[in-house]
Amino acid sequence: MRPRPNPFEKRKKEIARKERQKKKAERRDERERGKADRPALGPDEDPDIAGIVPGPQPPPEGEPGGEPGGPSGGA
Repeated sequence: MRPRPNPFEKRKKEIARKERQKKKAERRDERERGKADRPALGPDEDPDIAGIVPGPQPPPEGEPGGEPGGPSGGA
């Protein structure tokens, strides 16, 4: 014979499930608001590379040829 489930444990599980559902709904709403705030892209624009400027890039800090006052720079 199976033991009867504890009604208090069942109630705790129900409350925890409702909390998870509430948090999930809040995250979903927040994501939708974030999508609405973003500027619309053109039909030919790739969102992964939007805003990237082509051309030569500045050298990373600390690399040879980087900032003049850096560890390997002059002065």
